[in-house]
Amino acid sequence: MAKEQNLKLEVNDLKISFRTNNGRVQAVRDISFELYEGETLAIVGESGSGKSVTSRAIMGILAPNAIVESGEILYDGKDLMQISEEEFHSLRGDKISMVFQDPLSSLNPIVKIGKQLTEAMILKNKLSRRENKRKLSKAFKILEENINIASNAKEHPEIKQKNNANLKTFKQFVNKYIVMQNKYNIAMEKLGFAIEELDSSIVLLEKNITQRVLKNINHAKDYSTQSISDYVLSKDDSCLVELAELCEVCKQEEFSCSDVLNKVIAIKNHLEEVHNALMPNFFSLAYYLLKNPQAPEMSIEELNEFTHKVLDDEFMLAYIQDLEQGVSNAFTEKNEAKKLAIEKLQEELKYLDEHTTLEYQETKTRFNTLFPYISQCENALKIGNETYTTTFKGSVKKQLHTYFNAAKINAKNDKKYQREKKKFDRIIAKGKKPSYTVAEAMKLDAEQSKVNIHKIIEKLIAYYQNDIKNFEKFEVKSYTVSIIDYLKDLSANIVKKVSKKSAKERAIRLMDEVGIPDPQKRFKQYPFQFSGGMRQRIVIAIALSADPDVLICDEPTTALDVTIQAQILELINKLKRERNLSIIFITHDLGVVANMADRIAVMYAGKIVEYATTDELFYDPKHPYTWALLSSIPDLETKEKLSPIPGTPPNMIYPPKGDAFAERNKYAMKIDFEEQPPLFKVTDTHYAATWLLHPNAPKVTPPSIVTERIERMLNARKKKGASANGK
Repeated sequence: MAKEQNLKLEVNDLKISFRTNNGRVQAVRDISFELYEGETLAIVGESGSGKSVTSRAIMGILAPNAIVESGEILYDGKDLMQISEEEFHSLRGDKISMVFQDPLSSLNPIVKIGKQLTEAMILKNKLSRRENKRKLSKAFKILEENINIASNAKEHPEIKQKNNANLKTFKQFVNKYIVMQNKYNIAMEKLGFAIEELDSSIVLLEKNITQRVLKNINHAKDYSTQSISDYVLSKDDSCLVELAELCEVCKQEEFSCSDVLNKVIAIKNHLEEVHNALMPNFFSLAYYLLKNPQAPEMSIEELNEFTHKVLDDEFMLAYIQDLEQGVSNAFTEKNEAKKLAIEKLQEELKYLDEHTTLEYQETKTRFNTLFPYISQCENALKIGNETYTTTFKGSVKKQLHTYFNAAKINAKNDKKYQREKKKFDRIIAKGKKPSYTVAEAMKLDAEQSKVNIHKIIEKLIAYYQNDIKNFEKFEVKSYTVSIIDYLKDLSANIVKKVSKKSAKERAIRLMDEVGIPDPQKRFKQYPFQFSGGMRQRIVIAIALSADPDVLICDEPTTALDVTIQAQILELINKLKRERNLSIIFITHDLGVVANMADRIAVMYAGKIVEYATTDELFYDPKHPYTWALLSSIPDLETKEKLSPIPGTPPNMIYPPKGDAFAERNKYAMKIDFEEQPPLFKVTDTHYAATWLLHPNAPKVTPPSIVTERIERMLNARKKKGASANGK
C-alpha cells in the first residue's frame, strides 16, 4: 500500500477489547492502516464495527474498561499507545483534533460559545510554546556539538570560542527577526480586518443603507490604529484622520451615502496598497539592526537588497559553511550508526528464528544491549521525527513483557474464571436464574508477541536501509537552509503568544470561516441558541482552533438532515483544501464519502475487510460486505428494490471462528465458517479479506443492483469526460 506522500499517522496490528459484565467484547481486531498528508481516509461500517473505538484510541480517550491488547499508533515520533496523559495533552486538540457525532453533547450548555472557542486556543498556545522552546534548545545544542566536532574544536580552543560566538549571534538575530516579523504580521492582520470592515460599509452604502455603517467605520478606525507599526502604517497616516472624520459624519441622523461612499472607497484603496506592498526581509534586517541603531532610509526593495548583502558578507555565508560541516557530520555519523544497527538487528532476527522458546535472562540481556545502538541512530537535526527509532524500545519491551508473562497472566485469569464459573453453577443448582453470564478467561498469546517483535525489527531494518540508500543523494547545502527555516519556524511559535483579545478575534474569524452568520453576535450566545447544523459548525471551528495536522470526523452528519449534511460535507472538503488537513472520516453511510474520500477502509466486526482508493471501491468492489453496503444505498436511477443486509452483526464476546460476515453472506463457502481470510492483494492500493479472491475459489459476480450501478457510473464518467474534451 505504498504511497509517495508524507506519512502522517500509522496504525499497526491494533487490537482493543472491553471488559463487561457479560464478558470481553473484542471491538477492534488486528487492524492496520496509514494516513497521508492532505488526504481523507474514510472508515465505513455498521454500528459496532469498531470505527469509533479506533478513533478514540488515536485521541487517547478510550473508556476505563478498555484493554489495548496489542498494536501501535505512530504519530510524530511517538507511539500513542505508550505515551503518558501529560504527553497526550500536547497532541490532543493541538496536533490531532476530533469532531464528534453529536454537537450538542460536545458543547457545554451553560458556557457561551465564545469562551468555548477561545479557552482551547489560549491553553494550547501555552503548551505549544513550551514544546517548541524545548525543541529549539535541543536543536541549537546538537548543532553546536556537531559544528565543534567537524571543526576539531576540542583540539583548538580558539575555534570553539569562535563557533560559540557565531552561534550566539545567530540565536540573537533570529530572535530579533521573530519579534519584528511577529509585530509586522499582527499589524498586517489588523489592517486586513480594517479593509474587511470598509468592504462591509461599501456594500451598505451602495444600497443607501445607513444602519451599521458607523459601527463598521468605527471598527475600521480601531483596526487601523492597531496596525500602526514600522513598515505598515505610520501614526501620521492621513487615513487615520479621515476615518475619525467619517465617524463624526456618520453620527448625524442624515448624511450623504454617496459622499461617504467615495471617501470610504478612497481610504480602502489606500489601505489595500499598504497591505499589498512589498514586505521587508526581516531576517536580514534583524541582523543589520543587531549591529546598527536604525535602518537606512530607502525603498523596501533597496532595503532588502542592502541588508541581504550585509548579512551574507558579514556573517551568513561563512556561518552556513560551519553549519554545513555540522549537518554533514551529524548525518554521516547517524548513517554509520544505522549500518551498525542493521547488523545488530539482523543478529536478533536470527536469534528469534533459531529459538522456539526464548529464555528470559538471555533475551533481556540481548535486547538491553541492542537498545543503545538504536538510540544512537536518532538524529535531532532531521526535520520530522524518526518514529520507528524513537518507538522501537517501548514497542519491543511491551511485546517482551507479554511474552514472558503470558503464562502467569493466563493462569491467573483462568483461576478467576473457574472461581466465577463455580459460583455461577451453584446459583443454577439452587434453581435460580443468574442476571449475568461468566465470560471466558482472557488469554494472552505469547507466540504472537514473538511474531510482533520480529515484525518490529524487520520494519526498522527496512527503514534504515531506505535511509542509507537516500543518504547517497543527500544534499547538505539545501538541507542546511531547510534547518535554518525550521529553526525560524520554531522561534516564531515561541514568541507567538495568544492573548484573550487576539483569541476572540481569531474565534470570530473561525466562526466566519465555517459559515456562522453574524459571528460577533453569535460569539456571545449559548449552544441552545444554535440549530443542529450551526452547532456542528461550531464544533468544527473548535477542532480547527489550534491548526491541527489530523482531523478525525466521527459521523459528523448523522444527526443532521440531508440538506445540512451536504453543507457540512462541503465545508469539511473546503477546509481540507485550504489547510492541507489529513482527515479520518468515520461513517456508516458509504454514499456520504463518495465525493469526499481519497481512500476507504470498510470495517466489519472489528476488522478491515476491504481497503482501497475511492474509485476502486465504487467501481470494482471485491468483498461481499462492500457489495451489501452498496446495494443498500438509495439513488434516483436504481429500479430494483434496495437490498437490506440480512441478520445482525455477530456477538463480539464470542466472535466467529472464520469470516465474521459468513452468517449473513449468501456467497459464503465452507471455508468462510472455518478460517479467517487474509487480506488478498487486488492492486497495490486495493486489498480485500475474502476467500472469493483465492485462486481456487469459484467465480462470483456482485449482485445485479451493484453491477448496474457501476455501469451507470462508468457511462456517466465517460460522458462527462467527452463533454470536457469537447469544450
